[in-house]
Amino acid sequence: MIQLPAPSVQFKIGNERLVKVHETAAAKLTTLLARQGRPGGALRIAVIGGGCSGLQYKMDLVDGPANRDILVESGSVKVVIDPKSALFVSGSELHFSEDLQHGGFKVTNPNAVAHCSCGESFAA
Repeated sequence: MIQLPAPSVQFKIGNERLVKVHETAAAKLTTLLARQGRPGGALRIAVIGGGCSGLQYKMDLVDGPANRDILVESGSVKVVIDPKSALFVSGSELHFSEDLQHGGFKVTNPNAVAHCSCGESFAA
């Protein structure tokens, strides 16, 4: 049987001007990636339509970048963002809080012109 080489993934390298991961978020992501058996994996951040204000974030743990993604290494972790979402998140910072009521990952986005009252969606 002939094995064909795996198709190479074409992606771009970005920097922390696109998205910056703070220390607490990086530590939590490292733990989650290790728990899933993906120590070399990445966090995918996407912006999708929905929520009270029109746009919301979608975050997933993935093995690595897909075609056309932008890969950013920040805070000892990798983040991948598709080009369309990159337009909305440029300059953002990712934080993590253990707070019981408002804990979890939070994106501070300088492009957001409005937020809903629950803090789960935004408008740009």
